[in-house]
Amino acid sequence: MTTTPVPETPRDAATVVLLRDAPGGLEVLLQRRHAQMTDMGGLYVFPGGKLDPQDSDAQSLAALDQAPQALHAHLGEPDLTAPLAAGLHVAALREALEECGLLLAEPLQAGVPLDAPRARAMLREGQPLAQVLSHLGLRLATQRLAAWSRWITPLSPAMGTRRFDTRFFVAPAPLDQTAAHDNEEATESVWLAPRAALEQYRDGQIELAPPQIMSLAHLARYARMQDVVDAARRQRPPTILPQAHLDAGLRTIAYPGDPLHAERERALPGPTRLRQHGRQFLPEAGFEALFL
Repeated sequence: MTTTPVPETPRDAATVVLLRDAPGGLEVLLQRRHAQMTDMGGLYVFPGGKLDPQDSDAQSLAALDQAPQALHAHLGEPDLTAPLAAGLHVAALREALEECGLLLAEPLQAGVPLDAPRARAMLREGQPLAQVLSHLGLRLATQRLAAWSRWITPLSPAMGTRRFDTRFFVAPAPLDQTAAHDNEEATESVWLAPRAALEQYRDGQIELAPPQIMSLAHLARYARMQDVVDAARRQRPPTILPQAHLDAGLRTIAYPGDPLHAERERALPGPTRLRQHGRQFLPEAGFEALFL
């Protein structure tokens, strides 16, 4: 007798969508996960990862530019503790440094340099982030983060048993730093306009997961980096718990507002349903429906 694996309780995680203004308009940073990675190997993702215990410890919280209570209010999740809410901001900034070498921080005193390569090297040596910041005379710039959305892995055996409760943040990339992948978890870094990334996905040039597809479709509605940040600061981050179905024999992911979803109120612009065709998830009405 075989038993169906039970999906685990979602683990807290954070993702940061790094933004920049290019001559052609808004661009976002995507990194290709190493093909041998268990989670989303070979896919193009935003930098991020699970919450580490040290992200919300006293040393990390002392290295912030805002009080944990302010960051708790920023997320808009009453059930969270203030240290956990602050820790999710720390996790997003730590992952930006670990995975793409971008240090979103500020000096404690005038004249202290922001040495992103050194900070990244110290982190990779195993030093805790709070210790790295203290050694370099810095504190994390959480004010540069704006909460964008919250994605929870569906309860579906077809989606695997590993589940995450991921808070997506948006942040302007530092102008004087260059993003670079670590050649371990990620093997490529690329700046793309949101629509261009989706076009490459449609054409089979890159692979994306559904949360990235829907997030890029949402971001494609904005012309400039500041437009995204302003929109994020005006809203309460929507919570998206997709629901997986087989509809007309096709694997289908329904989002809030879709007839197949328990939540009747929309959480996102664009389509409320993606269907799997081969290796791709696309709206029933075709690619352009992502932008309607």
